[in-house]
Order: sequence, then C-alpha cells, then structure tokens
Amino acid sequence: MDWSLLTCAFTGHRTYSPDEPELRDRLRVHTASGEAWRCLRCADFTVGPPGESGPADRAPDVSRDRHLRDTIVLRFFAVERLIRVVLLILAAYLVWSLRGNRGSLEQIFRQELPILGEAGLDVQHSRILSSIQEALGASEATLRWITFALVGYAVIELVEAVGLWLLRRWGEYFAFVATGIFLPLEIHELIQRVTLLRLGAFLVNVALMVYLAWTKHLFGLRGGRAAFEADRRSDSLIEIERAAMTDSRKTRRTGPDQP
Repeated sequence: MDWSLLTCAFTGHRTYSPDEPELRDRLRVHTASGEAWRCLRCADFTVGPPGESGPADRAPDVSRDRHLRDTIVLRFFAVERLIRVVLLILAAYLVWSLRGNRGSLEQIFRQELPILGEAGLDVQHSRILSSIQEALGASEATLRWITFALVGYAVIELVEAVGLWLLRRWGEYFAFVATGIFLPLEIHELIQRVTLLRLGAFLVNVALMVYLAWTKHLFGLRGGRAAFEADRRSDSLIEIERAAMTDSRKTRRTGPDQP
C-alpha cells in the first residue's frame, strides 16, 4: 500500500516553493491548467499555487514512504494506550466507589450468589466471583491504595500515548522504558494463567518495544539518533532533489563518459 498517496487522499497534498530558483524549478511544472507543484509527501504534481514558500531549509518536515508508515504505526499504539487509560480510569472509579457502597454491594452479592448457582454457574471456582469477594472483603485503606495505583498507571499510559502521538523522541524512550518495567508482571500473570487478553496485551507490548528500538535507533542501536536523523533527511523530497541537482552539475562539468 502507498501510505503517502493514501494520506494525501485524506489530508490533502503538501506543496512548497523554495526560494532557491534551480530547486524551485525542479518542484514545479507549467500545464494547460496552470502551474503545478510536486507534493512533498507523495511526489505527485497538483495544480494550483504552492501551499507554503520560503528557504529550502525551512520546508515543512513531511513524513513520507516508510517514515509515514512508522508514524501510522506509532499512532496506532498511541490509540491503544488511550483505550487503556479509559479502562484504568473506569476501574479506579469503580474501586473508589466501592469504599462507600461496600455494605449494600455485599448484601446484593450474597443474595444473588445462590441464584447464580442454581442457574448453572460454578460459583465455587469462578475467578470473577472470587475477585469480587476479595474486593468486598478488602479494607478501606487497601481500596484507596488500589485506586491510587490504577490512577498512577493511567497517568503513565497517558504520557506514553501523548509522546507517541506527537512523535517525540522522549515519548519513544518513555514508552520503551515504561512498557519494559511492567513486562515482568505480565509474564508472572501469564505463568499463573494464560488468557487471550493477557497474551494479547503481552504481545502488543513486546511488539512495541522491538519496533521502537529497531526503527527509531533507540539506545544507540543501528547508529543511534544520528543515523535515524540522517535516514529521515535522506527521505525528504527536498533533499532528494538537492542530491539530484548536485549530480547533474557534476555530470555537466565532467561529461557523461568521465568518472
């Protein structure tokens, strides 16, 4: 799939007129319908005036090709983190509410438990019912600390989501470290019992860590940040045209048949 064309179809083209005459002429053509400019993202020509103009070094930083794909993947993980934030906040609210309504909830639970058993539910070995019973028997201080822990976890996930969505370098490092801290806990839960939800969450977290470390050159991997920035600049349409201009000048000076 051409992610650049797909993104342009939804968000529109990004065109730019550099001040440098020779470079500007490589990004525009004159057609029967008028002036057309190359999109910095998909490299196709679009009729109309440029969206922006100025020095080439101040051209907008537009992700394209594999870097655009990386952007989409990171924002997918950011959305997944936001979903976790919502679930954690909801869980914290329920635990906090349990502090004041524990007596009435415990009475309802005891009244309905025999009915559930008559309906065929194995109330003696149900993990959900056991968790509810443990929560009803917990002290108010315990419930308070559980609430604080859930809120704290939600804040960590929120910071991850914001950093990944904004494509910040600190966000990538924060997401890697924060995700790695909780992996031992997830492994312990999988050892206790393998469920589809636990396994899915574990695989998503491992995939995120591997993806971040490899594609973003974290912790000096594959040349570190310098290699990542150089690779990103080399993918810019402005830089590609600059390199083509340099090669063209060398060819004119030396001739096509000379080294």
